Amino acid sequence: MLRPVIVGVDGSAESLAAADWAAREAVRRERPLRLVHVWNWHPRQDGEPATAAQRHLARRALRQAEDRIRRSCPGVALDDAQVEGPATAALLGAADEADVLVLGSRGLSGFTGFLVGSVALGVVARAERPVVLVRAGEEAADEHVLAEDGGASTRTPYRDVVLGLDLGDPCDEVIEFAFEAARTRGARLKVVHAWQPPSPISLGPGDIGLVDESRQAEEWLGFMTAVLQVWREKYSGVEVTETVTEGRAQSVLVRAASGASLLVVGRRITERPAGPRTGPVAHAAIHHVGCPVAVVPHE
Repeated sequence: MLRPVIVGVDGSAESLAAADWAAREAVRRERPLRLVHVWNWHPRQDGEPATAAQRHLARRALRQAEDRIRRSCPGVALDDAQVEGPATAALLGAADEADVLVLGSRGLSGFTGFLVGSVALGVVARAERPVVLVRAGEEAADEHVLAEDGGASTRTPYRDVVLGLDLGDPCDEVIEFAFEAARTRGARLKVVHAWQPPSPISLGPGDIGLVDESRQAEEWLGFMTAVLQVWREKYSGVEVTETVTEGRAQSVLVRAASGASLLVVGRRITERPAGPRTGPVAHAAIHHVGCPVAVVPHE
């Protein structure tokens, strides 16, 4: 049985944008779509799991999302579910059943980034399946290049999919997700690696730190080409560009994702004393990148 694309909905603008994006992704992946509403339930003394008002609001939020999706993606196989909170735990449970989990994030004005709620951050930090965060206001045309007259269109080609690749830890799960995203869109895949001059205790893969500094970018690019070779062969129909840039990974990726249809980054699954974390690169991406961001967990 195919895993569904699952999206959390609560009636907010950001969750509705996420639901629309998730429906389009389900069509691209040829997967069913499931809408999930979570009651932020705090048990009452009598043990009643939800009031009539809560049930009504849940049904209304789901119906609102369903109506939008039926209009925009009438062919998608769709179902819904109501689950009891707390929200982070409930969505993590949903993620375990998902091909990909989609959540919304609220846009902020100017260039200050995006407000990502504690629930979304908690899910991203702990999920063992890919999670995509979609900003409020995201529309189908935003995934496509502008038309010749400069207007928005869904009939033009998709914008690039951007993969932030850590060549110090090039994980198959992250690379495959990005190639598959590019394939289903017919989009170009732009692979980006940010490098900094190595410290005396960290020479980098292939002892790149031993190479003259003026040639290190060339060495990183050669290493990237070698890492991607098997994926280029597997996804021979995907156009790939490779870029290595000196600088902090967070800043490089935010710039590279400008104008993209999707940014893909990885997150290592670790148990730290202070609890799971998104990591600095994923953290910067989900707060400051305007396009949808896929965070792919890996060992």
